[in-house]
Amino acid sequence: LEEVLVSIENELQAVELQIQELVDKQQELLQEKMRVKCLLRESLDDSEASGSKDSETSAKSWNKTDFPWYEKITSALLEKFKLQKFRSLQLETVNAAMARKDIFLVMPTGGGKSLCYQLPAVCSDGFTLVICPLISLMEDQLMVLEQLGISATLLNASSSKEHVKWVHTEMLNRNSQLKLIYVTPEKIAKSKMFMSKLEKAYQAGCLARIAVDEVHCCSQWGHDFRPDYKSLGILKRQFPSVPLIGLTATATNHVLRDAQKILHVQTCITFTASFNRPNLYYEVRHKPSNNEDFIEDIVKMVNGRYKGLSGIVYCFSQKDSEQVTMNLQKLGIKAGTYHANMDAKYKTRVHKGWASNQIQVVVATVAFGMGIDKPDVRFVIHHSMSKSMENYYQESGRAGRDDQKADCILYYGFGDIFRISSMVVMENVGQEKLYDMVSYCQSMNKCRRVLIAQHFDEVWDSANCNKMCDNCCRENSCKKMDITGYCRDLIKILEQAESMSEKLTPLKLIDAWSGKGVSKFRVAEVTPPKHSREELERIIAHLLLQKYLKEDFSFTAFATISYLKIGPKAGLLKNEAHIVTIEGITSRKSIYKDKPSPSSNLEGSREDAQTVSKAVQDVKKSQGHKRPNCGSNVKPKKLKLRAGEEDQPVVLD
Repeated sequence: LEEVLVSIENELQAVELQIQELVDKQQELLQEKMRVKCLLRESLDDSEASGSKDSETSAKSWNKTDFPWYEKITSALLEKFKLQKFRSLQLETVNAAMARKDIFLVMPTGGGKSLCYQLPAVCSDGFTLVICPLISLMEDQLMVLEQLGISATLLNASSSKEHVKWVHTEMLNRNSQLKLIYVTPEKIAKSKMFMSKLEKAYQAGCLARIAVDEVHCCSQWGHDFRPDYKSLGILKRQFPSVPLIGLTATATNHVLRDAQKILHVQTCITFTASFNRPNLYYEVRHKPSNNEDFIEDIVKMVNGRYKGLSGIVYCFSQKDSEQVTMNLQKLGIKAGTYHANMDAKYKTRVHKGWASNQIQVVVATVAFGMGIDKPDVRFVIHHSMSKSMENYYQESGRAGRDDQKADCILYYGFGDIFRISSMVVMENVGQEKLYDMVSYCQSMNKCRRVLIAQHFDEVWDSANCNKMCDNCCRENSCKKMDITGYCRDLIKILEQAESMSEKLTPLKLIDAWSGKGVSKFRVAEVTPPKHSREELERIIAHLLLQKYLKEDFSFTAFATISYLKIGPKAGLLKNEAHIVTIEGITSRKSIYKDKPSPSSNLEGSREDAQTVSKAVQDVKKSQGHKRPNCGSNVKPKKLKLRAGEEDQPVVLD
């Protein structure tokens, strides 16, 4: 009878786990149902959703040419901004801005958000206050405006007293030609003097409108929450009649609603453009564990298909950006470092050098920034994955702003998951957003654009990708593989470690599974799998995402260490019928075919300059096929790096 009781208890436990799995699935479906219902509502006339008396909120209501200011804005578009026509949603947004409406604009990186407040600023009396989070963003826009002959300025901590005094005077001058004043949110939060001048400008009728760039920074649910942005709510309270426009490339509906509440915007018109950038090619590559191989891979691309073309390499840390810059410079690449802790003069020097094509590649952290407006960026390479899909979409979106083809290549490394996780664990939704990014990298079947669309609450048909991502370029889809046995083996290893009061880092878990490393962590009945280390890493990452494993953190005085433990869904494995699958375990290196340069269809193509080594060309011929739009898988002669040189940022003269 005791055996029967134990059997019943085990069966009940298995049933409870199955119920939990079904509840999780139910929650997932309910969330998807809510998402689709929101999309359905938004596809109807926006006036029904807003319920405001300003209910000309649909884009069609503002896509007209009979407004009294139409001739003025089209004339300024041509004469001041040297543009022949408006891009998608620009006319609608400018019309609403000229009508002094409060606006939220969601538009992809490179879609032309800046024009939507710059053009109304030029066509209106008074000045527009622009709040931006990054100095590099403001410097970039000021350079462009200066070239166009539009009067604009920047106020920050390094501004001279004379310059500050001049700006304060112009703010109160009704006849001033100064049209745009750029400040950081810290200026609003911490400068009583500046707020006093704004009050006087408002009373004098000189404050025409307020533009809040990267408005997602207001929300703690956004990917880049900044506390000083929360203080911007004072602007609408103090200057209620001044129209406000909030701009972003990466806000979900939830983040937008939160930002609207924080900024005290009662009713507004929301324009949302499609996330899709049809000229961008998305690709995920396995990150080589050997740094020399990694640098070699990047150099091969920069000197080959991107020879003479501008690009960005994004790194996760400042140290990485400095090291990668030095390695690239040693191998003849004109590269410059950019990160937050560099001297302001050096940052400006690198920024201007890159904008003028004296520097080919900027190796940067996320500090090299939002709103960078160089149109001819042909490649954005991620040395490590971003900490969220929002970050990645924004950073990769700095490529191809001239609407010509450009590449967005992300190097995905297993170790980066835990390196980033230990950095974001204290953030509100940091780990959740990181796992969304890992899921994007892990996918080997689904269209990259579908994955991005789902994240940003948009419906997308993969047929419209036009083979502009690595997964859509695959000749054969990856079949699912049963990894239930592997999952049970990993649980056994973790159970044994737990019984010894030991914790396993991800790397130690792989070693124990592979029959390597410390012998006490190995389990006798676990047979080491016959897969590459890359494939084992993909399996563990998949089990982490599916909650068969979970992370546990240990905090020391110097670091946060990530360990792997048994996850909440591991109990389901007690049911013999339970199966765990993963998309086919296939080395990424074997599926890419050669592709032409992203600029091969442009005038002045550099085909004669894109000479890779003769050995590489011979190998390509021997393969007997031409590559579509995916990176090279042929290794040139090994490139050696010199060691022992001083670890410091290098800035080109």
